[in-house]
Amino acid sequence: MSESKTIRLFSWNVNGLRSCGSKGFPEWLAAEQPDVLGLQETRALPEQLDTEIREPDGYRTWIHPAEKKGYSGVGLFSKITPESVTLGGLDEERFDSEGRLIIADYGSFLFYTGYFPNGGNDLSRVPYKLDFSEAVLQHAEVQREAGKSIVICGDVNTAHQEIDLANPKSNKKNTGFLPEEREWVSRFIDHGYVDIFRHRNPETTGAYSWWSNRKGVREKNVGWRIDYFFISEDLLDRVVDARIHADVLGSDHCPISLTLER
Repeated sequence: MSESKTIRLFSWNVNGLRSCGSKGFPEWLAAEQPDVLGLQETRALPEQLDTEIREPDGYRTWIHPAEKKGYSGVGLFSKITPESVTLGGLDEERFDSEGRLIIADYGSFLFYTGYFPNGGNDLSRVPYKLDFSEAVLQHAEVQREAGKSIVICGDVNTAHQEIDLANPKSNKKNTGFLPEEREWVSRFIDHGYVDIFRHRNPETTGAYSWWSNRKGVREKNVGWRIDYFFISEDLLDRVVDARIHADVLGSDHCPISLTLER
């Protein structure tokens, strides 16, 4: 059996891996068969997960939970054995204790799966969110200067431009669309990281990855695009596809994917 000429990377905020596990996650994983899957908001300790989720056929898994039970957390499911996996990695207790980042080295690129903080309804967590975002950027910059290609995916909890949410005017004072949050995404892009979905679909409207749980919102597609794949510019020539899988249920977010040539 010859090795595939592509590598399929997925990212999904599952809004509780145990909950998503009861809403079709194992079946989706078995059918989709991503090579690498980054999860966010897992909200579970590894020992709390059913075996079919913790040890799915063909995958190695890593779960980085928050110290606070039932909160935050990220995961990595991989068919390809990485050279190394780091749970956390930002060397700041206030970030690593919340289970927000896993970094895996796949040789030809570093893969970051990140659950970026929510700024909070009262905006009290916006400074923490911006500090975390900057720490991820600085970590990636050090790695890129050392010659690594970079893939950063996850729930960034920010819609970058007005095209990225259904109701921009009514959300300009809400976290997720504040000027300072949007400016951070611009700063990230200015450093040479490409928002690959928007790069390939510059005019596409109605492309969202998160919807409120309020009745009828998802059916009417009143959403936000807050889940991203960012790649260092040197990977652009390897990009085959970048998609939002809005038809996949099981969470208030849907999966997104990036396909690269090996």
